[in-house]
Amino acid sequence: MSTPTDFRALRNHLNTKAAQLREELPAMKGFGQLHGAAMKGGTLSLATKELIALAIAVSGRCQGCITFHTYSALKAGAKREEILDALGVAILMGGGPSMVYALEAHSALEQFEGEFKD
Repeated sequence: MSTPTDFRALRNHLNTKAAQLREELPAMKGFGQLHGAAMKGGTLSLATKELIALAIAVSGRCQGCITFHTYSALKAGAKREEILDALGVAILMGGGPSMVYALEAHSALEQFEGEFKD
């Protein structure tokens, strides 16, 4: 992570590669079903679920996951302040390494949030 990431390009790349892998790997269908089931319905809003996923992505140090869940949190209606709060919790739980990945998530937020402004 020595150079800034173009999170839009990364998101597009990962979506393309995931589509290719779904064609070749039947287990990807199961992962998609799991994702759909976890993110729909229930007591928590979709935005809250995406904030949880983002915090886990930061503490788990997964740049691709940060990309997807930052975008999806915004798409689901999460506000900038809510995303920043989630990053604070991720830093609390993951320490210094999570702080570095929270910087990545902050960059992703800055790149994506313009797509969801009213």
